[in-house]
Amino acid sequence: MKIIILGAGQVGSSLAENLTSEANDITIIDTNEKILNELQDRLDLRTITGRASHPNILRQAGAEDADMLIAVTDSDETNMVACQVAYTVFHTPTKIARVRALGYLSHPQLFQQEALPIDVLISPEQLITDYIESLIKHPGTLQVLDFADNKVQLVGVRAYYGGPLVGHELRTIKEHIPGVDIRVAAIYRRDRAIIPQGSTVIEADDEVFFVAAPKCIRAMISELRRMDKPYKRIIIVGGGNIGKRLAKTLEHDYQVKLIDHNAQRAVELANDLENTIVLNGDASDGNLLIEENIENTDIFCAVTNNEEANILSCMLAKSLGAHKVMSLINRAAYVDVIQGGEIDIAISPQQSTISSLLAHVRRGDVVKVHSLRRGAAEAIEAIAHGDKTTSRVVGRRIDQLKLPPGTTIGAIVRGDEVIICHHDTVIEPEDHVILFLVDKKYISDVERLFQVGITFI
Repeated sequence: MKIIILGAGQVGSSLAENLTSEANDITIIDTNEKILNELQDRLDLRTITGRASHPNILRQAGAEDADMLIAVTDSDETNMVACQVAYTVFHTPTKIARVRALGYLSHPQLFQQEALPIDVLISPEQLITDYIESLIKHPGTLQVLDFADNKVQLVGVRAYYGGPLVGHELRTIKEHIPGVDIRVAAIYRRDRAIIPQGSTVIEADDEVFFVAAPKCIRAMISELRRMDKPYKRIIIVGGGNIGKRLAKTLEHDYQVKLIDHNAQRAVELANDLENTIVLNGDASDGNLLIEENIENTDIFCAVTNNEEANILSCMLAKSLGAHKVMSLINRAAYVDVIQGGEIDIAISPQQSTISSLLAHVRRGDVVKVHSLRRGAAEAIEAIAHGDKTTSRVVGRRIDQLKLPPGTTIGAIVRGDEVIICHHDTVIEPEDHVILFLVDKKYISDVERLFQVGITFI
């Protein structure tokens, strides 16, 4: 696929790295020649220096026969204009834009074909807000990822000493929680992926990913660790787009306090938010945190645009007694290094944004992709089409499929029915199939499985 990426910032660079490894023809445009040179030294791609929305620059990048344009510059306006130019001048089939400003997003009619012809709109702040909200709704989880309109979830949990299933083989799950159907998709032990078998024994500190219907999640979490009580008290640090959205989302169900260092911004937030207590101050001030009863705080969530400040304030909050701390980390390479120590959960905006983009790049009918483990692993929702003669998956049992190494099919959603997969489960046409790949290099093999041929023998 021929793809033009506009913007070589953290999202654009990470996306280019993901896509060049999958044999795509990538061109990236940015005004910063130094960053482009560094990318070209590392990756197999073309670079163009210039203004991303200018028609002559897009033509130079090959827009006349590009399959897709992904606009992720720091400017909403540049991204929107670039999509308009790609549509009007070059008739680019798929145009994706990152738009952050609520002023634009609150008017969806702007993004119709007759106005601003953007096929896919990405809002990183909303993605992060939704992600944090799902973690707060499921105490004790490291990740909660939705599939098939929230009918199925992939959940990551760290196993602890004392969990009833810790020290036992996976085949004993049905004895521990009878009547609850769950599939363990992958286990990470000291950063090494383990493909789950019935004889696999769960150890303390394992990161366990399992697939289940939402109603079954709490039962499985309680087998891996002591259940956290539902969260009540939340402190958010940073009143930017993410902090404000998060407070607005949570304030009617939780006791929310928001700390921002800018006095004028704090006043604006206090006027805009209904049930949130807004504090003007520095979250790295231990006295302020003590005054606000940090030791009784269930979640301390730092989401400023300064990742060092986020990390330090989280470490301080944890040392003063906060039950769980979450930090927004912009550099994806830091996420797995930091998470699990003093900081319970590290949140990567790039990972969330890239996940939302990948579904539009995948071949076959892939409707959802979650990028995991710094892009090394992926969870995918693909729709099975065709019949036994035209499809490699339809009409076949799971144990008959030629799945790539390290690939697990966790669940199938058939209409409104959730089917947790076992070796004898048969895939039917239009099933939504949830897969976990511990090694993304096999993604093209999975894509081929779900592509329909004229005939398949």
